[in-house]
Amino acid sequence: MRPQIILFGDSITQQSFSLGGWGAALADTFSRKADVLVRGYGGYNTRWALFLLHHIFPLDATTPPFAATIFFGANDAALSGRTSERQHVPLEEYKENLRKIVHHIKECSNKVLVVLITPPPIDEDGRFKYARSLYGDEAMKLPERTNEVTGLYAKQCIELAEELGLPSINLWSKMQETDGWQKKFLNDGLHLTPEGNAVVHQEVARIFTESGLSAPEMPLDFPHHSKIDPVTPEKAFQIKCD
Repeated sequence: MRPQIILFGDSITQQSFSLGGWGAALADTFSRKADVLVRGYGGYNTRWALFLLHHIFPLDATTPPFAATIFFGANDAALSGRTSERQHVPLEEYKENLRKIVHHIKECSNKVLVVLITPPPIDEDGRFKYARSLYGDEAMKLPERTNEVTGLYAKQCIELAEELGLPSINLWSKMQETDGWQKKFLNDGLHLTPEGNAVVHQEVARIFTESGLSAPEMPLDFPHHSKIDPVTPEKAFQIKCD
């Protein structure tokens, strides 16, 4: 059985197997070496994610995943009193919910590599234009998310990773290092373009490699075709064919 990598998060994870998605790219990176499983739930925050833990990471699993990415915060950071307030989770609760998620996964197996990923930055103008394209004049007049507030959630995510000794990806900061990040990396002010997905894939692959999970160094699940003798193929599989 191949090792498993579980991608756990909100819509940015759910969409990661779409065309140009970071999850699909990761599956390609680990092709024939590990199975990449997407467990992304559009609209979810960390409060609701807690109800999924025993289903996605059962404590009695005989083979726990060997790595997991935890990618929440974009919905937690929705502003209270605005159009997406039902998704809002207070800052400190967000951090504690992440802690609970990590502790649960580590209870499955302390060997699981857990990587925390911050929410991406917010292009407020992009969010407004997207809302106008959907709702016209009835669209929100005030932003339901701001880049400044989302940055506070990103900071809590990074601080928790440091407290727990976990690797992390500060996507909020990383993307803003590039000029024109608002339209280059985000297609509606929040969700990722193919270029934005590429950033996530590169960062996740980098963290995995730095943590000792380098795809090129992992064995294939079955022999490469060049290792199979056409006359005695069974030798490559180390089994006897009756």
